Formats: sequence, C-alpha cells, structure tokens
Amino acid sequence: MIETFVRNTVRAAESVRLLELGPVDGIPLPGFGAGDHIDITLAPGLTRSYSLVGTPERDPSSYRIAVALDPESRGGSRAVHESVHTGSRLVISEPAGGFRLMESAPHSVLIAGGIGITPILSMARRLTQLEAPWEVHYAARSRHAAAFLPELSALADSGAGGLRTYFADEDGPRSLKIASLVADTSGEPHLYCCGPASMLADFEEATRGLGPDRVHLERFRGDLPPAVDGGFTVELARSGKALGIAPGATILDAVLDAGVDVDFSCMEGICGSCRTRVLAGEPEHRDTVLSAEERAAGDTMMICCSGTKGTRLVLDL
Repeated sequence: MIETFVRNTVRAAESVRLLELGPVDGIPLPGFGAGDHIDITLAPGLTRSYSLVGTPERDPSSYRIAVALDPESRGGSRAVHESVHTGSRLVISEPAGGFRLMESAPHSVLIAGGIGITPILSMARRLTQLEAPWEVHYAARSRHAAAFLPELSALADSGAGGLRTYFADEDGPRSLKIASLVADTSGEPHLYCCGPASMLADFEEATRGLGPDRVHLERFRGDLPPAVDGGFTVELARSGKALGIAPGATILDAVLDAGVDVDFSCMEGICGSCRTRVLAGEPEHRDTVLSAEERAAGDTMMICCSGTKGTRLVLDL
C-alpha cells in the first residue's frame, strides 16, 4: 500500500471530480498501463477501485482519477465528493487491472459511457504515443456531463484518431447503437467498452460472435447480487479454521471476522482482488471477472460475492 496526499481537486464535468494524488514520501509512484486502476481506502472498511487517467509519462510523480457522484452510492463516490479535499491523505494500492490495452492490435475501437471514459482516455493517449489507429465512441447525458471532452477532442483534432460523441439531450437516449457500430467495423480490430450495465449488455450481445481475445470490457458494478443465503461451511486449509456462513453474510465477511487477512476491494465481484483458490466443493459464481472456462473449472472464486451450490467449500486460505 502507498500513502498519498491530494495535490489538487477540480471539477472535470457535471458531478465529476478529478483528483491528483502525489506520494507523501516523495518516492516516484509505480508505473501503470493504459486501463489500470488503483484501490483507494476512503474509510475503514470502505475501499473502492478507480481507473487511472492519462499515461505515466505525463507526470510519473502523480496519479489522476476521476470520480462521478453516483446517486445510488454506497459510500464510495459520495465520500470522494464530500469528504476528500486538497491535502487529504489517502492510502492506495499499486496499479493493477484486467482491462488492458492490446498495443499490437491493427485497430482499436474504444466505447465509453459516462465516467467509463477514464480508462478509455488513457488507452487513446497510449495508442497516440504508439502512432496506432484508434476511434472513440463516447456517450453521455450531455456535453456538460462529459468529462475530458476537450482532451479527447484535441487528440482527435491532431489526427491521432477519431472521436464521435452521443449526447442524450441532443441526439436522444441510447443514440449510440453498439450493434450497428460493431457490424460496420471492418477488419479484425480489438473492441473495448466501459460504461453502465445497459451499455455493457449491448456490447456483449453485439460482440458475441467475435473471438474473445478481441473483446474487452470493464464494469462499474456486478450484475448479480452477492450470495448471502448462508447455511454452509467454509474450511480454510492453511489457517485450519472452519467457518459457518450465516444468512446475510458473504464468505469474505466470515473470513475477515475470523481474523484472516485477505485482499479485497470492490465487494461486488468486479475487480478480482479477492480471487481465491478452491480446493474442494462447487462454487456458485456471482462475479464478472472469471471466464466461462474458469467458472467451469471451479478451482477459483471471488469470495466477496460468490457462494456454493453445496454445503461445504474448502479454500486455500
């Protein structure tokens, strides 16, 4: 973990705050790749993941994140907007992520909805550095709600790539037709999407017939509620503990209550931080991280949200 302070905060768009973080000890921050995120501890028990904006070459001594105020916030975005100020201390993780840019792709189609533009902007910048072709399709409620629009426009105007915007108040709701966009794309580009659940559902449906290695997406939150039915036992092989999972609790809740230290972040099965090896038993997967093949194998699970189809699990903890 890295201790940082907030160097500056600015309004990036309507209901969007941009934070610049610097290291407290002055040691350069670790490098990161386009699409990576960091976990930020906002309060005890409240950790959230946010995509890094930009490229490390821009300023290796700082990170930038953009946070949209979610009306349904469970504490994360509201804490950033109401409690984090210039000078605030924040503990963060090193950069990580599974939403990685394939830099060798012949062409990249980048699709963003709302605050989903944060990793997409980083990808467009990196591709520009590589002089690799790209196009961004950016949907938002309005121009006022579209973060980083001037930066994206400047990149596109420089001839580095293409930008098309879709604003609900000007073009109508859901004016970005992802199915048509994918169908009209020639060659074998890599396609990326980050945005709300409805956009990701359209993207998954439109790209279903494409090779999975060419399709990349990142979610804000899980599609399914966590498994909290309880009534089963989890054995921790390395710790030598047997835990009864009570109704209303997740496996992660029980593991932490038992004093076992495990990594976790999003609590929704979208970041992969709590990925745990399964030694016995059949998981009931509720995450959005594992592939179909990994789910079928049944030898790993996200303990923050998944449960079991049986009465017993043995975990490598």
